[in-house]
Amino acid sequence: MKPLQSLVVLLLAVAIGVVAAQWLGADDLNRFGEVTLRYGGYDYHSNLPKVALLTVVAVLVLWLLWSLIAAPFRAWGRYRRKQGRVRLIDGLQAYEHGQWQRAEKLLDGAAKDPEVSAVALANAVRSAQARADGPAGEALLQRLGESDATLQALLRAEQLLARDLPVDAINALDVAAIQPLPPRGLWLRTEALARAGRAHEAYGQLGALRQSKVLPAESNSELEARLAAQALLEAADVNALAAQWEATPKALRPTPDVVGAYASRAVALSWDEPALLALEHALDQRWDDELVALYGRLPAERLATRQANLARWRNVHDSSAALRLAQGRVALAQQQWDAADTFLHEAIAAGAGAAAWEALGELFAQRGDHALAAQCLANALRLQRGEDSVELVRGNEAPLRATVEEQPIAVQPPVYDANEERDEFGNPRLP
Repeated sequence: MKPLQSLVVLLLAVAIGVVAAQWLGADDLNRFGEVTLRYGGYDYHSNLPKVALLTVVAVLVLWLLWSLIAAPFRAWGRYRRKQGRVRLIDGLQAYEHGQWQRAEKLLDGAAKDPEVSAVALANAVRSAQARADGPAGEALLQRLGESDATLQALLRAEQLLARDLPVDAINALDVAAIQPLPPRGLWLRTEALARAGRAHEAYGQLGALRQSKVLPAESNSELEARLAAQALLEAADVNALAAQWEATPKALRPTPDVVGAYASRAVALSWDEPALLALEHALDQRWDDELVALYGRLPAERLATRQANLARWRNVHDSSAALRLAQGRVALAQQQWDAADTFLHEAIAAGAGAAAWEALGELFAQRGDHALAAQCLANALRLQRGEDSVELVRGNEAPLRATVEEQPIAVQPPVYDANEERDEFGNPRLP
């Protein structure tokens, strides 16, 4: 108890004692009741107020004695707690400053305080990890499990995810003793499921994540779109893909990443018609350059219909470089060389970048002009390296050979020393 509180209690006890003493001086206290105590063959008589007062006094005396006896121990406990918190604060500060070894030592010392033991050990584990001391980190992690099994599981799951072991991370979080998982555990399990190729299971945890408010609303939306797209890409067959697409919220289907994943997976499963229809519907609702690039890039049929749709969209989005690239690719797939050449050059001029140069190189390669194809691919590499493209050189000259082995070998005439003595066959004579 704090000194001020003790003083208040003492003053209150004195005041009660003074009032009680005056009251006990009255002669008619027996009317409140008499108390008889028999002990050792003797009877002790008194009235009820006196007995009550003596009881209160006895309790106060015992409390005072206990306070005096316990005071040193309380002081020592307060000192240890204070020291533990000082070590915790200093350890956290050292951790943030990158003083890993000092932080680990301070936090290990702070862990002696049971009230901050879990927090101190958790950060001590992180300090050991930061200085790449695996055995020390594992030993601290084992100690953490004795005081807080949930926090131990969260840290172990983080470690396993950092080592790209999502299945082991899931197993660490699925221990029955730590259920239900805290919000951070839910997020870690969701991430582990996604990395393990089980995005459909991770998608089922989004409701719990929203309720826990572990992520901001914007981050929740981004995570939902990412998991929905991944779940579509993981579909094993057409039936699974159709079921997952139906389970995807309608508000999420036009999202570029989601509808793009659906279309890509559908084409991979030879389900071209639904894939193209989904892309067309999405582009009619909301224009997106990445989607139209995918629309032109997919190895699907309906080339004439796709060409007509691209021409229709160009009336509205004429400035789109991705649209011109898609037109070039569809024309290339139809072997319409002149149209493909025009569209691809327009795409390059509009800033379509390396992808347009690659498509143009494919066009020249299919037409048998390998020199120009090589130049186009070289420009694509230049743009990927952040360099500027160079102008194509058209001509009838033969391209340079790529390797030394392919270079012609010119026969050089023999060089003779005029002063060298030779026999009748032209061989040098031995000295």
